[in-house]
Order: sequence, then C-alpha cells, then structure tokens
Amino acid sequence: MTESAPTDALSGIDAATRTELEAAVFRRLVSHLRNRTDVQNIDLMNMAGFCRNCLSNWLKDAADAKGLPLTKDASREAVYGMPYDAWKRLHQSEVTPDQQAAFAAKAAEPH
Repeated sequence: MTESAPTDALSGIDAATRTELEAAVFRRLVSHLRNRTDVQNIDLMNMAGFCRNCLSNWLKDAADAKGLPLTKDASREAVYGMPYDAWKRLHQSEVTPDQQAAFAAKAAEPH
C-alpha cells in the first residue's frame, strides 16, 4: 500500500490566523506540561522523542532565527514557568535504570 502525501488541513486559512492558531496550541501544550509535573522529561523523551528542554531549545532557535535576544535560561523559564533549577529541585526525580535503558535503546534506533 502506497501512502499519499499528507494534506495540510490548514492550507485554506490565512497565514496570520494560522500563526495565531499554532501559537495557541503551543501555549496550551506548555500550560499542560507545566501542570503535569508528574511526567518526567525522560518519560517524554522515551515516549515522544521530545521533552520540555526540546521545546525550550526550539523556542530559542526560533528567536535566534528572528535575531531576537533570548537566552537558554530565559527560553527554559518560558517553558517551565519558573527557573529550570527550581523546577528540577521541585519536580524532577532520579532517572531509574529502566528509564535510562529505554532512553539508550531509543538513541540506538536508526533514524
């Protein structure tokens, strides 16, 4: 079975509105992750291949591409809702051997 190219369901929406919708989705995702402090970054990486740190890096990359000054610490705070060190102290648990093994296995998979 041959897969067809994905269609863009938002192609009929003007660029400004599309950007507003995408920004709203980003804000909702960040809010959701701020409220789900029980979900560890390593679990996100193992399940989805990205985590809060990835989101903050992507935010910084986007700012850099626009020539906007945004530090790594500031981009992390924008995603975590607090300084990264505070979030780690309050919410990050030690990585278990099973989590580490799953992460190593994912990293070894061909991309």
